Amino acid sequence: MTVALGVSSLGSLLVHLPRQLVVTSPEVLRVRSFSKLGFHSLQLKRASSPRRIVIRAARMESTRVTLGFRAPEFQLSEPLTGKIWKLEDFEGHPALLVMFICNHCPFVKHLKKDIVKLTNFYMQKGLAAIAISSNSVTTHPEDGPEFMAEEAKQFNYPFPYLYDESQDAARDFGAVCTPEFYLFKKDGRRPFELVYHGQFDDSRPNSTVPVTGRDLSLAIDRVLSGQPVPSEQKASMGCSIKWHPGKKP
Repeated sequence: MTVALGVSSLGSLLVHLPRQLVVTSPEVLRVRSFSKLGFHSLQLKRASSPRRIVIRAARMESTRVTLGFRAPEFQLSEPLTGKIWKLEDFEGHPALLVMFICNHCPFVKHLKKDIVKLTNFYMQKGLAAIAISSNSVTTHPEDGPEFMAEEAKQFNYPFPYLYDESQDAARDFGAVCTPEFYLFKKDGRRPFELVYHGQFDDSRPNSTVPVTGRDLSLAIDRVLSGQPVPSEQKASMGCSIKWHPGKKP
Protein backbone atom coordinates (compact mmCIF):
# COMPACT_ATOMS: atom_id res chain seq x y z
CA MET A 1 0.00 0.00 0.00
CA THR A 2 1.42 3.43 -0.96
CA VAL A 3 0.13 6.74 0.39
CA ALA A 4 1.42 10.11 -0.83
CA LEU A 5 1.40 13.06 1.56
CA GLY A 6 2.38 16.67 1.09
CA VAL A 7 5.23 17.86 3.27
CA SER A 8 2.81 20.04 5.18
CA SER A 9 1.13 16.85 6.40
CA LEU A 10 4.33 15.42 7.82
CA GLY A 11 4.13 17.27 11.12
CA SER A 12 0.68 15.99 11.98
CA LEU A 13 1.66 12.47 10.90
CA LEU A 14 4.74 12.36 13.12
CA VAL A 15 2.69 13.32 16.16
CA HIS A 16 0.98 9.95 15.92
CA LEU A 17 4.04 7.85 15.21
CA PRO A 18 5.22 5.69 18.11
CA ARG A 19 8.37 5.65 20.07
CA GLN A 20 11.21 4.57 17.80
CA LEU A 21 11.86 7.12 15.05
CA VAL A 22 15.34 6.97 13.51
CA VAL A 23 16.59 9.67 11.15
CA THR A 24 19.08 8.09 8.78
CA SER A 25 19.61 11.09 6.48
CA PRO A 26 18.05 14.46 5.67
CA GLU A 27 16.20 12.77 2.81
CA VAL A 28 14.90 9.58 4.43
CA LEU A 29 13.11 8.89 7.70
CA ARG A 30 12.66 5.32 8.86
CA VAL A 31 10.27 4.18 11.55
CA ARG A 32 11.33 0.94 13.21
CA SER A 33 8.30 0.32 15.42
CA PHE A 34 4.58 0.83 14.96
CA SER A 35 2.65 0.35 18.20
CA LYS A 36 -0.61 1.90 17.05
CA LEU A 37 -0.95 0.92 13.43
CA GLY A 38 0.46 -2.55 13.84
CA PHE A 39 2.70 -2.41 10.77
CA HIS A 40 6.36 -3.41 10.88
CA SER A 41 8.05 -0.58 9.02
CA LEU A 42 7.41 2.79 7.52
CA GLN A 43 9.66 4.70 5.15
CA LEU A 44 9.22 8.38 4.41
CA LYS A 45 11.01 9.60 1.29
CA ARG A 46 11.40 13.16 0.18
CA ALA A 47 10.98 13.46 -3.59
CA SER A 48 11.88 16.22 -6.02
CA SER A 49 9.53 19.11 -6.69
CA PRO A 50 6.70 19.09 -5.84
CA ARG A 51 7.98 17.61 -2.59
CA ARG A 52 5.86 14.68 -1.45
CA ILE A 53 6.12 11.99 1.22
CA VAL A 54 5.68 8.33 0.18
CA ILE A 55 4.58 5.84 2.84
CA ARG A 56 4.74 2.07 2.37
CA ALA A 57 3.16 -0.31 4.85
CA ALA A 58 2.40 -4.04 4.88
CA ARG A 59 -0.75 -5.99 5.61
CA MET A 60 -0.84 -9.66 6.54
CA GLU A 61 -3.30 -12.29 5.34
CA SER A 62 -4.12 -15.44 7.27
CA THR A 63 -2.19 -18.37 5.87
CA ARG A 64 -4.02 -21.42 4.70
CA VAL A 65 -4.46 -23.98 7.46
CA THR A 66 -5.71 -27.33 6.17
CA LEU A 67 -9.41 -27.88 6.75
CA GLY A 68 -9.92 -30.85 9.05
CA PHE A 69 -7.04 -29.63 11.25
CA ARG A 70 -7.71 -30.65 14.85
CA ALA A 71 -7.93 -27.89 17.44
CA PRO A 72 -4.71 -27.92 19.49
CA GLU A 73 -4.77 -28.19 23.25
CA PHE A 74 -4.27 -24.93 25.15
CA GLN A 75 -4.20 -23.67 28.71
CA LEU A 76 -4.59 -19.90 28.83
CA SER A 77 -5.51 -17.36 31.48
CA GLU A 78 -8.34 -14.86 31.26
CA PRO A 79 -7.03 -11.53 32.64
CA LEU A 80 -10.53 -10.27 33.48
CA THR A 81 -11.36 -13.14 35.86
CA GLY A 82 -8.05 -14.94 36.43
CA LYS A 83 -9.62 -18.20 35.26
CA ILE A 84 -7.56 -20.74 33.30
CA TRP A 85 -9.34 -22.05 30.20
CA LYS A 86 -8.62 -25.30 28.35
CA LEU A 87 -9.91 -26.84 25.13
CA GLU A 88 -11.75 -29.49 27.13
CA ASP A 89 -13.92 -26.78 28.72
CA PHE A 90 -15.83 -26.56 25.42
CA GLU A 91 -16.35 -30.28 24.76
CA GLY A 92 -20.11 -30.04 25.21
CA HIS A 93 -20.57 -27.53 22.36
CA PRO A 94 -21.23 -28.41 18.71
CA ALA A 95 -18.84 -25.73 17.47
CA LEU A 96 -15.98 -23.58 18.76
CA LEU A 97 -14.93 -20.23 17.34
CA VAL A 98 -11.32 -19.23 18.10
CA MET A 99 -10.41 -15.62 17.28
CA PHE A 100 -6.94 -14.12 17.42
CA ILE A 101 -7.36 -10.42 18.17
CA CYS A 102 -5.62 -7.68 20.16
CA ASN A 103 -6.36 -4.24 21.56
CA HIS A 104 -4.46 -1.91 19.23
CA CYS A 105 -4.98 -3.30 15.71
CA PRO A 106 -7.14 -1.02 13.50
CA PHE A 107 -8.52 -4.07 11.66
CA VAL A 108 -9.78 -5.47 14.97
CA LYS A 109 -11.13 -2.10 16.09
CA HIS A 110 -13.05 -1.88 12.81
CA LEU A 111 -14.90 -5.13 13.60
CA LYS A 112 -14.96 -5.16 17.39
CA LYS A 113 -18.56 -4.14 18.05
CA ASP A 114 -19.86 -6.47 15.36
CA ILE A 115 -17.77 -9.36 16.67
CA VAL A 116 -19.56 -8.86 20.00
CA LYS A 117 -22.96 -8.81 18.27
CA LEU A 118 -22.23 -11.92 16.22
CA THR A 119 -20.88 -13.97 19.10
CA ASN A 120 -23.72 -12.90 21.40
CA PHE A 121 -26.22 -14.10 18.81
CA TYR A 122 -24.62 -17.47 18.07
CA MET A 123 -23.55 -18.30 21.60
CA GLN A 124 -27.25 -18.36 22.44
CA LYS A 125 -27.60 -21.04 19.74
CA GLY A 126 -24.87 -23.26 21.17
CA LEU A 127 -21.65 -21.83 19.73
CA ALA A 128 -18.65 -21.65 22.06
CA ALA A 129 -16.22 -18.78 21.43
CA ILE A 130 -12.90 -17.51 22.74
CA ALA A 131 -10.55 -14.71 21.74
CA ILE A 132 -6.78 -14.90 22.18
CA SER A 133 -4.21 -12.12 22.25
CA SER A 134 -0.68 -13.30 21.50
CA ASN A 135 1.12 -10.00 20.90
CA SER A 136 4.38 -9.27 22.67
CA VAL A 137 3.93 -6.73 25.45
CA THR A 138 7.60 -5.82 25.05
CA THR A 139 6.83 -4.10 21.77
CA HIS A 140 3.12 -3.42 22.36
CA PRO A 141 2.40 -2.90 26.07
CA GLU A 142 -1.12 -1.69 25.23
CA ASP A 143 -1.93 -5.32 24.37
CA GLY A 144 -0.94 -6.53 27.84
CA PRO A 145 -3.24 -8.42 30.23
CA GLU A 146 -4.30 -5.43 32.34
CA PHE A 147 -5.47 -3.61 29.21
CA MET A 148 -7.11 -6.79 27.91
CA ALA A 149 -9.20 -6.94 31.07
CA GLU A 150 -10.27 -3.32 30.58
CA GLU A 151 -11.13 -4.03 26.95
CA ALA A 152 -13.22 -7.08 27.80
CA LYS A 153 -15.12 -5.11 30.41
CA GLN A 154 -15.61 -2.00 28.27
CA PHE A 155 -16.99 -3.89 25.27
CA ASN A 156 -18.77 -6.50 27.38
CA TYR A 157 -17.17 -9.44 25.61
CA PRO A 158 -19.47 -12.47 25.94
CA PHE A 159 -16.49 -14.79 25.36
CA PRO A 160 -13.28 -15.31 27.39
CA TYR A 161 -10.47 -13.02 26.19
CA LEU A 162 -7.32 -15.06 26.82
CA TYR A 163 -3.68 -14.06 27.13
CA ASP A 164 -1.10 -16.12 25.22
CA GLU A 165 2.04 -14.90 26.98
CA SER A 166 4.30 -17.64 25.60
CA GLN A 167 2.81 -17.25 22.09
CA ASP A 168 2.59 -21.05 21.95
CA ALA A 169 -1.12 -20.94 21.14
CA ALA A 170 -0.51 -18.70 18.13
CA ARG A 171 2.16 -21.10 16.88
CA ASP A 172 0.04 -24.19 17.50
CA PHE A 173 -2.94 -22.73 15.64
CA GLY A 174 -0.74 -21.31 12.89
CA ALA A 175 -2.04 -17.78 13.50
CA VAL A 176 -0.22 -14.92 11.80
CA CYS A 177 -2.52 -11.89 11.97
CA THR A 178 -5.23 -10.07 13.86
CA PRO A 179 -8.06 -10.64 13.39
CA GLU A 180 -7.91 -14.30 12.41
CA PHE A 181 -10.90 -16.64 12.72
CA TYR A 182 -10.97 -20.42 13.20
CA LEU A 183 -14.29 -22.28 13.32
CA PHE A 184 -14.20 -25.88 14.56
CA LYS A 185 -17.05 -28.38 14.59
CA LYS A 186 -17.58 -31.18 17.10
CA ASP A 187 -19.18 -34.48 16.14
CA GLY A 188 -19.86 -36.57 19.22
CA ARG A 189 -16.64 -37.83 20.76
CA ARG A 190 -14.52 -36.82 17.79
CA PRO A 191 -12.04 -33.95 18.34
CA PHE A 192 -12.86 -30.43 17.20
CA GLU A 193 -12.10 -30.23 13.46
CA LEU A 194 -11.50 -27.04 11.48
CA VAL A 195 -14.23 -26.24 8.94
CA TYR A 196 -13.66 -22.51 8.40
CA HIS A 197 -10.53 -20.37 8.43
CA GLY A 198 -11.41 -17.10 6.74
CA GLN A 199 -12.53 -13.52 6.96
CA PHE A 200 -15.30 -11.89 8.96
CA ASP A 201 -16.57 -10.20 5.80
CA ASP A 202 -15.33 -8.00 2.93
CA SER A 203 -15.19 -4.80 4.99
CA ARG A 204 -11.85 -3.19 5.83
CA PRO A 205 -10.87 -0.04 7.78
CA ASN A 206 -11.62 3.13 5.82
CA SER A 207 -13.51 1.18 3.15
CA THR A 208 -17.07 1.93 2.09
CA VAL A 209 -18.07 -1.72 2.49
CA PRO A 210 -20.36 -2.11 5.53
CA VAL A 211 -19.51 -4.57 8.29
CA THR A 212 -21.96 -7.48 8.16
CA GLY A 213 -20.07 -10.55 9.39
CA ARG A 214 -21.55 -12.35 6.39
CA ASP A 215 -18.74 -14.83 5.66
CA LEU A 216 -18.27 -15.98 9.23
CA SER A 217 -21.98 -16.06 10.06
CA LEU A 218 -22.77 -18.21 7.01
CA ALA A 219 -20.14 -20.70 8.12
CA ILE A 220 -21.51 -20.79 11.67
CA ASP A 221 -25.07 -21.22 10.39
CA ARG A 222 -24.01 -24.23 8.35
CA VAL A 223 -22.12 -25.87 11.20
CA LEU A 224 -24.93 -25.42 13.71
CA SER A 225 -27.47 -26.79 11.21
CA GLY A 226 -25.32 -29.81 10.36
CA GLN A 227 -24.54 -28.70 6.81
CA PRO A 228 -21.09 -28.78 5.18
CA VAL A 229 -19.13 -25.52 5.00
CA PRO A 230 -17.87 -24.65 1.49
CA SER A 231 -14.10 -25.05 1.18
CA GLU A 232 -13.84 -21.86 -0.89
CA GLN A 233 -12.98 -19.29 1.80
CA LYS A 234 -11.50 -15.80 1.68
CA ALA A 235 -8.49 -15.20 3.92
CA SER A 236 -8.75 -12.81 6.82
CA MET A 237 -6.61 -9.67 6.61
CA GLY A 238 -5.08 -7.61 9.39
CA CYS A 239 -1.98 -6.64 11.32
CA SER A 240 0.72 -9.22 11.82
CA ILE A 241 1.01 -10.84 15.23
CA LYS A 242 3.80 -9.09 17.13
CA TRP A 243 6.28 -11.79 18.12
CA HIS A 244 8.64 -11.39 21.03
CA PRO A 245 11.89 -9.71 19.97
CA GLY A 246 14.40 -12.30 18.81
CA LYS A 247 11.75 -15.02 18.64
CA LYS A 248 10.67 -16.55 15.33
CA PRO A 249 7.02 -17.45 14.72
